[in-house]
Amino acid sequence: MRKANGRTANAARSGLNSGLRIAFRSGAVMGLVVVGLGLLDIALWFLILNLFYSGEHASLVTITTTMLTFGMGASTQALFARVGGGIYTKAADVGADLVGKVEADIPEDDPRNPATIADNVGDNVGDVAGMGADLYESYCGSILSTAALGATAFALNAQMQLRAVIAPMIIAAVGIFLSLIGIFMVRTKEGAGMKELLHSLGLGTNISAVLIAIATFIILYLLRMENWLGLSFAVISGLLAGVIIGQATEYYTSQSYKPTQKIAEASQTGSATVIIKGIGTGMISTCVPVIVISAAIMLSYLCANGFDMSMNAQSISKGLYGIGIAAVGMLSTLGITLATDAYGPIADNAGGNAEMSGLGEDVRRRTDALDALGNTTAATGKGFAIGSAALTALALLASYIEEIKIAMLRAVEQGERFISASGEIFDPAVATMTDFMQFFQVNLMNPKVLVGAFIGAMAAYLFCGLTMGAVGRAAAAMVSEVRRQFQQIKGILQGEATPDYGRCVEISTRSAQREMILPSLLAIIIPVIVGIVLGVSGVLGLLAGALSAGFTLAIFMANAGGAWDNAKKQVEEGHYGGKGSPCHKATIVGDTVGDPFKDTAGPSLNILIKLMSMVSIVMAGLTVACM
Repeated sequence: MRKANGRTANAARSGLNSGLRIAFRSGAVMGLVVVGLGLLDIALWFLILNLFYSGEHASLVTITTTMLTFGMGASTQALFARVGGGIYTKAADVGADLVGKVEADIPEDDPRNPATIADNVGDNVGDVAGMGADLYESYCGSILSTAALGATAFALNAQMQLRAVIAPMIIAAVGIFLSLIGIFMVRTKEGAGMKELLHSLGLGTNISAVLIAIATFIILYLLRMENWLGLSFAVISGLLAGVIIGQATEYYTSQSYKPTQKIAEASQTGSATVIIKGIGTGMISTCVPVIVISAAIMLSYLCANGFDMSMNAQSISKGLYGIGIAAVGMLSTLGITLATDAYGPIADNAGGNAEMSGLGEDVRRRTDALDALGNTTAATGKGFAIGSAALTALALLASYIEEIKIAMLRAVEQGERFISASGEIFDPAVATMTDFMQFFQVNLMNPKVLVGAFIGAMAAYLFCGLTMGAVGRAAAAMVSEVRRQFQQIKGILQGEATPDYGRCVEISTRSAQREMILPSLLAIIIPVIVGIVLGVSGVLGLLAGALSAGFTLAIFMANAGGAWDNAKKQVEEGHYGGKGSPCHKATIVGDTVGDPFKDTAGPSLNILIKLMSMVSIVMAGLTVACM
């Protein structure tokens, strides 16, 4: 990515299209590597576990549920990368903006700013590596949870069971190749505005989505899947949900549309009104994604089970498999989706390179246009990741019940007996999912469920509070250091002395390493404690509460942060006084508030949701043992 930044800056000297193509295709390399490694890892573990469990009763159920532990490893690593990377980059960004741009009145990415290098490094750490780990985890989690649900839903038909397990893997694999076609479709013309640039990227993503939709019908038909037509439409519901969420995010975060323009307009009355307007816009922006995900859940569920609302065990199992495969459908375009997201920090750092290298106003204008586009694509990528997390987390809830069943069967083999509320012996070997819900009394009248739901909602807010507090402390240290250097190192602002860049990099690094530990550990500890104290019903309430609160909170934070950032970009384009004006300084404050919203707390929440589910699945045996 470091080379991509310089290549993009150099390409921008030739024209806007050259810069766009280099930046986007560099991001595409990362996107294709992530999805390729994800599928390779899943395929290898499937083959290895198949050697150990081949011939055993219910071997595919055991294999797929065991593979879910791979998802826990990916989720844990992703959370550390996302939280740590977010703290690193935002500490540097806030320090550079508040002292450099607001107090010292020097341009963004100016080499005289001691925090400039740390800021540019942080873009790669948080927005490239962090997002890559995040979506790798989402990608693997959706495939693994869907495979586990398929093994359960078609357990009575061994041939169909195998097809249901490998179907999400094949759809994801074909999606990689079809994403390549969309990647090569991305191009633009010199002097293109924001809408034209957005159209260029949207064209590539939409073409890939259409091709994958067509391919899904062919794949499921050739696999001779039961109700292949319904399952195909379940996949399409996930694809459509991803596209609509992307469009909604674009509307609320791009300066081409009224919501962000209104935030920029609010800068005329100061930074307070900018912040108020941004928070309001972020809250309103949650409506469309929530409605879309809700519709996708219902459509995929009904399409997969043949519109059967009887709520019998078979109907529920097949419907849940449909929800899982809808998540796979949404993430099947990940190759190009991650390319659009990784493009953002590449374009941002290209602008930094152009500024520090003195490449001239024309080059800087082109890199600024590419950077503004990157802010919107980054917000779109975060919305996409959060939406897929909601579908995957719902599928993982069903996988949790299956893992509880396996743990109870092992307990029965050791001589333990389970007694239902009616006093009858409960046999997990023949029990359906509905039977498990009744046995554990998973309903709103059970105080354990309600308490678990409250704790889950609290966990989302606690996590955000801790991560934002971490950014605040790290940023305060960075602000103090930048001010110290401006005061003590004579000649920095005149360009006669070199700032101590290394000290700022050290502050970001140490802060990220220290501050990311507590929030990350809480995500692991809370499900374990709830499982021990409140049991299975409490854990299910916990996961439902974390999913509902975390999803809406993540959308709000990501969109509000993106809107604040692009409101600043609109002022920098010459509106309301342009760079250096009071309006510009007001939007800088809004952007600074939004930085931890959109780059630390918000995007980390989707990992939190899935990690808590993964931890619950892995610790299912302990939960059963404590019953």
